[in-house]
Amino acid sequence: MLRKIIKIDEEKCNGCGACAKACHEGAIQMVDGKAKLVFENYCDGLGDCLPVCPTDAISFEEREVPAYDEAAVKEAKTKDNAPLPCGCPGTESKVIKRQQTSEVSTPSVSEQASQLTQWPVQIKLVPVNAPYFDGAHLLIAADCSAYAYGNFHNEFIRNKTVIVGCPKLDAGDYTEKLTAIITNNNIQSMTVVRMEVPCCGGLETAAKNALKASGKFIPWQIVTISTDGRIVS
Repeated sequence: MLRKIIKIDEEKCNGCGACAKACHEGAIQMVDGKAKLVFENYCDGLGDCLPVCPTDAISFEEREVPAYDEAAVKEAKTKDNAPLPCGCPGTESKVIKRQQTSEVSTPSVSEQASQLTQWPVQIKLVPVNAPYFDGAHLLIAADCSAYAYGNFHNEFIRNKTVIVGCPKLDAGDYTEKLTAIITNNNIQSMTVVRMEVPCCGGLETAAKNALKASGKFIPWQIVTISTDGRIVS
């Protein structure tokens, strides 16, 4: 039927998730760090999501879509697998406060604390304009690197904003997402930690291409970890 429904401009969307939280019907969810209208028949066309969007990425349009199905919305909310109004809880951006420790202290293995200061960390999930990117020393790490290198948190994550990925397992290229992150934020430096295996070259290439495409000149370095846990370059 022809009716009024919301439209989300992905170019303007900064991935904050406010609209998904405001959508009581669960029509909007966060997908790959962007708001998506995933259930057209759940959208009642009232636009509770419009006023909460900080980037004016949401507007109304009139087009052929399924009719609003109130019964389906109520049924979905009662099921254990109902679409959450806020999208997946694991994609919600947050800053993690850490107590600062002395740079010279070397805690025992049992005392080593996490140095992670933000969430999420997956490249596919992080919002492009998350507040923790402002002024960040960006660490782009291969998924396996933190498992291979024992002191990864203290040597690499400390005082950095970290995003991780695996070019062999994730669909698509990271270049576009990384370019947007570097272009739209005041990134102070970029460190790429990759494994020595050939497939990790995709992560290094994407980071280099993103930096080039952004037109910015910031300090950067590539660190390669061996499969037995050594820094080889």
